[in-house]
Amino acid sequence: MTTPTDLNARILDDIADALIFADRSGSIVRWNRAASALFGYSAEEAIGRTVDLIIPEHLRAAHWKGFDAAIASGAMKLQGRPTLTRAQHKSGRKLYIEMTFALVKDFQGEVLGSAAIARDVTERVERERGKK
Repeated sequence: MTTPTDLNARILDDIADALIFADRSGSIVRWNRAASALFGYSAEEAIGRTVDLIIPEHLRAAHWKGFDAAIASGAMKLQGRPTLTRAQHKSGRKLYIEMTFALVKDFQGEVLGSAAIARDVTERVERERGKK
């Protein structure tokens, strides 16, 4: 019989969009199969490393400023709203991705970390920019 915990894990692994959960320090704790397909890193390679793994160097300072502010305040500007940003594949290739973010809190309201759902929109963005 499948337990609710097993079912939750299977759902998270089988969804088509990349799911990443980073703890309060920004270390990756959860990395589903779609994240592996999108970014080129296996879960074993990604878990335990910081999200700098997929953030292009020129965007890291801004990312950490926003991440640290969200963790400290318990609120984020982009909560639930899709945002277009850049990411980096293991090969070094730059991607356009659409991401949504959510702070994950415990039952007392303490922030445990941040979850992100990512989708590759590189082809769409490049096609749209080519038309301009």
